[in-house]
Amino acid sequence: MKKLRHLLIAFLFCVIAVLPSLTIAGASSPPVRAKHGMVVSSHYLASQAGVKVLQNGGNAVDAAIATGFALAVTLPSAGNIGGGGFMIVHTKDGQVRAFDFREKAPAAAHARMFLDASGEYTAPTNHEGYLAIGVPGTVAGFFLAHEKLGQKPMRELLAPAIALAENGFTVTWGLHDDFKTLADEFRQYPASAQVFLKNDTEVYEPGEVWKQPDLAKSLKRIQQNGRDGFYKGETARLLAAAMKEHGGLITEKDLAEYEAKERAPIHGTYRGYDVYSMCPPSSGGTAVVEMLNILEGFDLKAAGFGSAQHVHLLAESMRRAFADRARYLGDPDFNPDMPIAKLTSKEYAAQLRRSISLNRVSASHPVEFNDAHESSETTHYSVVDAEGNAVVVTYTLEDWYGSKIVAEGLGFLLNNEMGDFNPQPGRTDSTGLIGTKPNLVAPGKRMLSSMTPTIVAKDGKPYLLTGSPGGRTIINTVLQTIVNVIDFNMDVSEAIAAPRVHHQWLPNTLSVEKFGVSPETQRLLEMFGHNVRISGSSRSQGRAMGIMIDPNTGLRKGAADPREDDGAAVGY
Repeated sequence: MKKLRHLLIAFLFCVIAVLPSLTIAGASSPPVRAKHGMVVSSHYLASQAGVKVLQNGGNAVDAAIATGFALAVTLPSAGNIGGGGFMIVHTKDGQVRAFDFREKAPAAAHARMFLDASGEYTAPTNHEGYLAIGVPGTVAGFFLAHEKLGQKPMRELLAPAIALAENGFTVTWGLHDDFKTLADEFRQYPASAQVFLKNDTEVYEPGEVWKQPDLAKSLKRIQQNGRDGFYKGETARLLAAAMKEHGGLITEKDLAEYEAKERAPIHGTYRGYDVYSMCPPSSGGTAVVEMLNILEGFDLKAAGFGSAQHVHLLAESMRRAFADRARYLGDPDFNPDMPIAKLTSKEYAAQLRRSISLNRVSASHPVEFNDAHESSETTHYSVVDAEGNAVVVTYTLEDWYGSKIVAEGLGFLLNNEMGDFNPQPGRTDSTGLIGTKPNLVAPGKRMLSSMTPTIVAKDGKPYLLTGSPGGRTIINTVLQTIVNVIDFNMDVSEAIAAPRVHHQWLPNTLSVEKFGVSPETQRLLEMFGHNVRISGSSRSQGRAMGIMIDPNTGLRKGAADPREDDGAAVGY
């Protein structure tokens, strides 16, 4: 019987090699083209703000900062000055630099802070309320990148965001739906209701103008006083006072001592292309390079996009990289011996590749390898200027609208990033709880992230800029965008719109977007042993924002993910 089963699988492999793949890609429009500069982000007003900076003589770093501040106004679900993230810059002269402005744990935080008196994890205290808020890093990160590489005065870069907050902008259906869904949660926090609900009680209707005067004041303090306008003075005082009143841990000292860092980016190669991505405390770059190294030994193009073999090899590569993510990665300042060189080496990938069967899944065990909770609500944007400087930024509040908490008088949402730490030391199980040492809470520590801002270069020049929100799915969204371009010759719009799959070691599930595989392919994957879960939506994984630069003509081609309602590629 077992022999017959293997013969049947082998026969189906032969059949599927000659059958067309029946996957249905997302709605893909032709990419937006531009000769000079381009910004692709999750909100058209933010993309326009960034492009205006480019047109006025700013470089890609300037435009990225202006775009990021504008998203803090127009995209409250993830754009922020109350969160943190990462930036990769590929300069016109070939330098690649990485900026880490991930949030930190307050000085009073400790590894057992989310356990009850009996030592058990008390969910959801690490995701909800004031204890869940980490020390924000976005403002410090933007100022560090500007100090190193910016050209235009920061006052100018903040001006578009301040104007949007003061004058307001039109509420879209998507924003209205968000506010309607979250209205009861906002009402739990008076300062949040004041910002997001009309007259503190009613939901803004589509077409109405939404103004944010307190946020405008907070942005003006940054404009007038630099980073000290956020980490010291009135903003820091109000934030620390709210923490003290409601049982949070962040103090004025925590804010004053926060520092963003420049770090060495992760570098790998894939089929002759250079891949630059974010290093720890982001796990994204390490995992993407590890997976690309594994996949480089397989002929994905011959397998065919969306075929059972293509999806199976993706899933098996993902399974291994996510196991290593959980076992090894965390804040490098607290984990100096992480084996990054090994994990991103071709030799290690060859070893892992030999453990992959072409027609049978590998086992997943919860003893050491699992993945902690990480929200899907993040945002990514990509920028290129006329001189060839390229910037990718991914930043977040963690959950959708972060903690839902606004401190009185500040006008911006605070993150709930403490939930990205492992909450219970030593306990890892199949439910998704993880307690491995590298990512336990510690004072001043940065929590592990999946954010994966990535630049693929060809012959020393930026070729593909990509990244995505999506929590743990970010890594696999970026992986598939790269593979779609390099292995399947898709343009940037096709690569981003194509259906995606996701595997993260545990839970042992292969998630596929609706219409992502044909029924026949699903059945074959299940025969291999995959536990296939088809999403109820074709828009379930990530919101990639990408730019491709034609190496022959220099033409910029940009695409916002069709899964993002208000996203836009804007160029000139």
